[in-house]
Amino acid sequence: MAINLYNGFYNKITLEQFRCISFNRQAFTFEWTLQPNGYVPFEHIHINQDEIFHIKTGEVRLLIEDKEYIGKAGESITVPKGKRHTAFNNKAAILTCWVEYKPGLDNYTFFQCFAGLTIDEDINKRGQINIPRMCYFTKKMQAQCITRPTNSPLPFLILLSIAFI
Repeated sequence: MAINLYNGFYNKITLEQFRCISFNRQAFTFEWTLQPNGYVPFEHIHINQDEIFHIKTGEVRLLIEDKEYIGKAGESITVPKGKRHTAFNNKAAILTCWVEYKPGLDNYTFFQCFAGLTIDEDINKRGQINIPRMCYFTKKMQAQCITRPTNSPLPFLILLSIAFI
């Protein structure tokens, strides 16, 4: 069943909420809300897209290539494609960002798969979605908006992709 991303979804372990704001080939934009002590469950790389965090409320802590960046309300931080990164809310206030992926590519479909795994609680104890299943969906849809977790060696991901041909 297709998931309407404009309704949003929540990861109860990472304390992240996602709600699509707009989507076209130029940009995929979603509202990302992160409760205090919330986090992205794994460092990752966007192969074909820049990721831009527009901080609306609170403060985001980003690690980009092991360098720390702090973004406050009214500021924006860009993570260029191909750069390792992760994000946290280590403040007592709720963090709200509008996050853009540029270009938008096929992110709406990709996020439907991500949302489905999250909603079905096909996640580990840290809140990370089932990577082999996501690789399967990515391969099946011939995704252009590839996100690669850095804790999974590239040869392993290539083998997973080949296994699902």
